[in-house]
Amino acid sequence: MTAATVESEEPLSPGYGTATKDDAEFNKDFRHCFTTIDNVQMHYVIGGVGPQVIVLLHGWPHSWYVYREIMHSLLPGRTVIAIDLPGLGDSTGKPSSMARSVLATYVHRLLDQLGHRENVQVVAHDFGVGVAYALAAQYREQAAGLFLMDYVLPGKNAKAANLESLLWHFSFNKQNPLAEELVTGRVETYLTYFFQSSKSGAGEPVSEHELAEYVRVYSRPQVLHAGMELYRVWAQDEKDNTKLQETPLTIPVRLLTQAGFAPFMLPALQDGAPDATGDEVPGAGHYLVHEAPDRVLAEINAFYPSR
Repeated sequence: MTAATVESEEPLSPGYGTATKDDAEFNKDFRHCFTTIDNVQMHYVIGGVGPQVIVLLHGWPHSWYVYREIMHSLLPGRTVIAIDLPGLGDSTGKPSSMARSVLATYVHRLLDQLGHRENVQVVAHDFGVGVAYALAAQYREQAAGLFLMDYVLPGKNAKAANLESLLWHFSFNKQNPLAEELVTGRVETYLTYFFQSSKSGAGEPVSEHELAEYVRVYSRPQVLHAGMELYRVWAQDEKDNTKLQETPLTIPVRLLTQAGFAPFMLPALQDGAPDATGDEVPGAGHYLVHEAPDRVLAEINAFYPSR
């Protein structure tokens, strides 16, 4: 796979380096880059010179930074790209929709511009799973496989209406524009409460420096709105995925979940990837990369052996 030479644009998000400016290890091997796709300036972090490309997709209320702890360990033999999804993190601009099939098209076009048109290893968590599935299902030459973490994929059998009642923030974030109006100016209060109330594993769901970074990006008004929109388009995701599931994926697909959730999440994924396998992480909650980084790394490297 030959990478294109793409010059980074001037960033439209002035705070993009806040969490990494004093991180010597990060700055030795990674850099922040910006490329505009359909009027959205995409922010991504890239490092490594290995022939195998691995792409990391985050969920809510995260950014690319959720993968910071494991990115260096992924470098041997790889080029690592952690993307801020359109509208989120330090990406700037309004996507045409926050439906996962649309976000996947932005990711697809970014990877195309970077010269990565096939055989990309994809890792995703939370809503990023929906983007990863839509990427692989719509652009079948691009993904070598999907390594996915803790998400129920709406579609043929997992109905959006049933998902929306599972957790309090699913319903709260849907309220438009009430959710944004209540949270604006109180992002730290909201995210602090959110992480503590959603704690389900043995460890803390977020560190202080991670929380500070997520508060920073979700304090951007466009990001707060886009993050809430993720919850408002589940019905569209269900419709899109039901159609995509008519042609099952044939690439390897692996799902890692928090304790007790594989029987719920894996069948929904198998609607679109019948041969997908899955396992749970004992003692861990939803925030697998933070709570169980060693297990996640071991699973990724077993699923995607570096060359």
